[in-house]
Amino acid sequence: MIWTVPNILTMLRILLIPVLVVAFYVPFPHHHGVSATIFLLAAITDWLDGFLARYFEQTTKLGAFLDPVADKLMVATALGLLIALYPYPWVALPAIIIICREIIVSALREWMAEIGQRAVVKVSFVGKVKTAAQMVAIFLLLLKPKDLTNLWVISGFVLLYIAVILTVYSMWLYLSAAYKAVKADLNKS
Repeated sequence: MIWTVPNILTMLRILLIPVLVVAFYVPFPHHHGVSATIFLLAAITDWLDGFLARYFEQTTKLGAFLDPVADKLMVATALGLLIALYPYPWVALPAIIIICREIIVSALREWMAEIGQRAVVKVSFVGKVKTAAQMVAIFLLLLKPKDLTNLWVISGFVLLYIAVILTVYSMWLYLSAAYKAVKADLNKS
C-alpha cells in the first residue's frame, strides 16, 4: 500500500509549501505568526511521519524517497523567506550554506546508493540535532519578524548559526565516510 498515513503526512508537508508562502506574503493580521505555525506544523509532520512509519512498520520506498525531498523543499522555501524578511548578508550566508549542504548530501546519498553503499551515509545523530536546531530557528525567526531586539529572534539567530556549524560538520562526516567506503572498495579491486 503506497498511501500510508506517514506518506500522506509527507505529501501534506509538500502541499503546505505554497500555503506557507501565501501566508508569509499576504498582509493579514498576524500573517507572520500564521507562517510560523504552518512551518511548525510541517516540522512536526516531519518527525511524526517517520515515527509512525517505524511504529506501524509502514516504511515504503515512496516514503523513503519523498520524506527527504519534502524536508528539503520546506526548509529551502523557509530559508528563502527568511532571506526576504532579513535581507542581510549574515542571514543569507547561513541560509545558502544550509541549502548547498542539503544538495550535496542528497547527491552523495544518491551516488552511494548507486554503488551499493547507501548505509554509509545514513542519517546520523548530528544530522538529527542539526535538523532540530534548524527547524526551531526558522520557526522563531518567522514568528517575530525583524525585531532584532526580541529575545526569541536573537535565540533564533543563535540556533541558526548552531545549525550552520552542525550542517558543515555533518556534511564533513558524510563526505569522510563516503570517501573511506569508496577508497576501501577501490582497494579491493
